[in-house]
Amino acid sequence: MTKLLDAQGLEILHEGHRTRLKWHRLRKRFADPLFSAEVMAEGFAAGASMELDLRVRADGGFVVLHDEELEGETTGHGPIVKKSVADLRDIRMKQGGRPLILSEDLAAMMQSTHPAALLQFDMKDDYEAIGAGGIEHLAEHFRDIAASVIISGGSLDLIVAVRQKLPHLLRGIDPTDKLYDLWRASGWKAVEIALRADLSGPTEPDTVYLHWPLILDAAREGLDMIALCHDHGRRVDAWTFTLKNAEAGFSEEEWLNFRALMALKPDQITTDEAPATERAWRRRVAS
Repeated sequence: MTKLLDAQGLEILHEGHRTRLKWHRLRKRFADPLFSAEVMAEGFAAGASMELDLRVRADGGFVVLHDEELEGETTGHGPIVKKSVADLRDIRMKQGGRPLILSEDLAAMMQSTHPAALLQFDMKDDYEAIGAGGIEHLAEHFRDIAASVIISGGSLDLIVAVRQKLPHLLRGIDPTDKLYDLWRASGWKAVEIALRADLSGPTEPDTVYLHWPLILDAAREGLDMIALCHDHGRRVDAWTFTLKNAEAGFSEEEWLNFRALMALKPDQITTDEAPATERAWRRRVAS
């Protein structure tokens, strides 16, 4: 029997398996502004799983932004890696004119949260850019916080450094791009071998982040990537499944894909429309 645990865009329980709905870029709904401190506070109170992107600053701290340059998301200009806190204080997000969220702000906000809250720091820079100074900054500011934090990124060297210096934090890896390249060049067996190597490698990840179409393509060819990760004691986040029409719910194609994905038992699905996805799921399974 399928049962919805709540109506807050937090999780779905299906055939005894719990799948969290992660709020992509701190958006509970697609209409929410990117990286909103207000939405993050709501998620902290509700015990949500949320994701934000971090870019390293010139002083070794971080700012919550996705792009390498300030122009795309903010009123500022130039590469973030060359900016200090003082440079960023007067810059505003283009959406709503809100101030930028710095890592110091994050640490303050996370002192009191729901115990189930999980915040993913998706590191957009590699270890060469972040360096030991950035790792020390994370260790200093996120040593004593109430919410759980998972550090993820495409740089395996960075995640290994996190394991060594911040063992109390969870870790995530995203081998999607590499696995796509291997599939195109050498087929699914090569993908399986590479994924097994990552699962047993020095990052010791808690969660593996995989593009949901890659998961379904592999499953159609007999490779259950989620089961493989589960066999190694790792969780899987399938990203990013966002309804094209939140009010209408699943189109037929979306429903076929989402149902197939849920049958593989992902631990988490990243979405920009968490409550709408929950509602759409409830309507479909009820009928």
